[in-house]
Amino acid sequence: MAAAVERRELEIELAEAGVRVSALLVEPADARWLLVLGHGAGAGMEHPFLAAMAARLAARRVATLRYQFPYMQAGRRRPDRRPRLLATVRAAVALGREAAGALPLFAGGKSMGGRMTSHAAADEALGGVRGLVFLGFPLHPAGAPGRDRADPLRRVDLPMLFLQGDRDKLADLELLRPELDDLGPRATLHVVAGGDHSFHVLKRSGRDDDEVLDELADATARWMGDVAPHPEEAARGSFG
Repeated sequence: MAAAVERRELEIELAEAGVRVSALLVEPADARWLLVLGHGAGAGMEHPFLAAMAARLAARRVATLRYQFPYMQAGRRRPDRRPRLLATVRAAVALGREAAGALPLFAGGKSMGGRMTSHAAADEALGGVRGLVFLGFPLHPAGAPGRDRADPLRRVDLPMLFLQGDRDKLADLELLRPELDDLGPRATLHVVAGGDHSFHVLKRSGRDDDEVLDELADATARWMGDVAPHPEEAARGSFG
């Protein structure tokens, strides 16, 4: 029988006077890890992709804390300036640390949310965070291949999981792979065959988006089990 899952609506207060954003904790009763998830630039924490990922991760004993960036909370389309985005990441991680209790804590996000998490971790250690998870790291703008956005990754002293589609127009794998090779054992790359930046796959692939979501959740839970194994799994020497 699947474990019960609790959903709690929370609020994050930033250091700026009067700035508050919403957060949502999805926590299975048998949770073994907690992942703080930032959303992408064009969609908030309730986007169907993030909601579906949270549900699938919960089924794999991963609790999630999703949160809004201030511009999205206010209904604006233009992202906040980087200092405010990074302050939001740090505040969300602090709330995640409180919610996690004894659970190993991870952080990351979809596209921009993951990228801003990488900047925050590069600038100053995110206390308690055991690793970073990137759901489609945006290495460069669409149509403008480059590697500059990888620079902060070199200053992140944490294990990092990169979940990337091989049709992602914001991350040419021929450019991303050498960057991750330079990071050595800190970086793990999981490529979703046929996936674009939103992890959609073409019908001719023979797979559907639900199968891809399961693949992403499986890869994430396995990696977390390797980085921070539960005592029971550690005693067995494997992740079940």
